[in-house]
Amino acid sequence: MKRALIIGASGGIGAALVAELEERGVDVTGLSRADGFDLTEPPVVEGMLARLEPGFDLIFVASGILTGVAERPEKALKEITAEEMAAQFAVNTIGPALVLRHAARLLPRDRRGVFAALSARVGSIGDNRAGGWYSYRASKAALNQVIHTGAIELARSHKQAVCVALHPGTVATEFTADYGGRDKLSPEEAAAYLLGVLEGLGPEQTGQFFDWKGERVVW
Repeated sequence: MKRALIIGASGGIGAALVAELEERGVDVTGLSRADGFDLTEPPVVEGMLARLEPGFDLIFVASGILTGVAERPEKALKEITAEEMAAQFAVNTIGPALVLRHAARLLPRDRRGVFAALSARVGSIGDNRAGGWYSYRASKAALNQVIHTGAIELARSHKQAVCVALHPGTVATEFTADYGGRDKLSPEEAAAYLLGVLEGLGPEQTGQFFDWKGERVVW
């Protein structure tokens, strides 16, 4: 039986990923704040991941925040604060990087293994035409760099590894409740699409950034 580790398993997309994978017969380990797993606490991340047995076919970081201490994303430069940027980076960049630290030990070397993290299209520098949302954009752009760099290192020891960033689309969760949009995906739809994208990727696509339709997103 295949094994998967889902970080952020109690969130909208994370819970849907757990349900979809279990429906497919995958042995799923889910970690979230509900289990005491806090991405902003490095000793907690290190301790809980160090206790896991290797051999996960999939590690998926489905955690993320749109705002930290602010009520809404910044619309102008004058709204930038150190506190908001630090809060965003702690969850959206540093947290996933701390999980990626364990990928070499937790992913198999003798077969295909996948590490994926939820990024966002607004983290794309090349696709940014609207501006604003400084902290969120910057934290996701930094995450993309972490994923790309980690993929290069993993490829040296894990020849069949796939390490990618994913844009899930706009998903109807608490995360996006205050933002409009008539074409929001349900968490279940997003989970199925994202897993479908991952199924179609091989080592030649490692280190890249894809959306929920399987299309490449520019950096």
